[in-house]
Amino acid sequence: MSNKLWGIDLGGTKIEGIVLKSADEPEVLIRTRIDTEAQLGFEHVLQRIKLLVDQMAEEIGEHPTVLGMGTPGAIDPPTGILKNSNSQAINKMPFKTELEKVLGIPTIMANDANCFALAEAKMGAVPDVDPQAKVVFGVIMGTGCGGGVVVNGKVIIGKQGIGGEWGHNFLDESGGRCYCGKTGCVETIISGTGLENFYEQQTGTRKRLKEIIPAAREGSDPHAVATLDRLIHFFGLGISNVINILDPDVIVLGGGVGNIEELYTRGVEETEKFVFNLRLDTKIVRPKLGDSAGVFGAAFLTA
Repeated sequence: MSNKLWGIDLGGTKIEGIVLKSADEPEVLIRTRIDTEAQLGFEHVLQRIKLLVDQMAEEIGEHPTVLGMGTPGAIDPPTGILKNSNSQAINKMPFKTELEKVLGIPTIMANDANCFALAEAKMGAVPDVDPQAKVVFGVIMGTGCGGGVVVNGKVIIGKQGIGGEWGHNFLDESGGRCYCGKTGCVETIISGTGLENFYEQQTGTRKRLKEIIPAAREGSDPHAVATLDRLIHFFGLGISNVINILDPDVIVLGGGVGNIEELYTRGVEETEKFVFNLRLDTKIVRPKLGDSAGVFGAAFLTA
């Protein structure tokens, strides 16, 4: 029986596939991608995934018996419907069931944040900083905020398929209305979009975060300073809630906002203020795998 791990990372513009030698030896045997062509509809996306799997199978000389898949959004466990996806071609569709019909094999699906967390836990930053780590929280801080939980090497998807979704917990009224229908979500405040919105509200000028942060460091723009201070304060407050509930060994910060240096210094100090303990033992670290994390994590879903 083959020990190979097969994974697919489904994105809005590309579908990436990978085959790893085994869970113990995650050597990349094949890694390739094709365009999603989501504008052509749900059935077309299913056929594009099948095309990619068939291409990899032809190259490696065997077909998978099970496929791991990272998706935008999450599968609703009772109905099998894909929800909360920004890809309209597959959102609110019976994605898992229909894909399994097309491929003729079972699939194991998790959202992209869960796949990120799993990859970093298995072969990314976590083994480097804490080889004995049992509980890992992976954070995506980019245009939005997402998260994934890994316990003893397994993704915690949850009863409703929303395990790790810290981005839509309430944080502060000042975040305003969120697309999810609630007000003051984590995502409205410390995502890249949320921080850029705050700066624009203060100044009347729209700037990218990559312009705002250097200005804050220079001290040349008081509104930029306020934006960075807002990120640090609310990151500490928001992530402390996760720590108080999960008490993870390691938190890995992914996404563009996760590249901001101050999160690993001032952000850690701010987090410690809110944690229900005498000190902060949880390690908060940068990711190791970068853009590779999603497809690696998808493959490890089958391990």
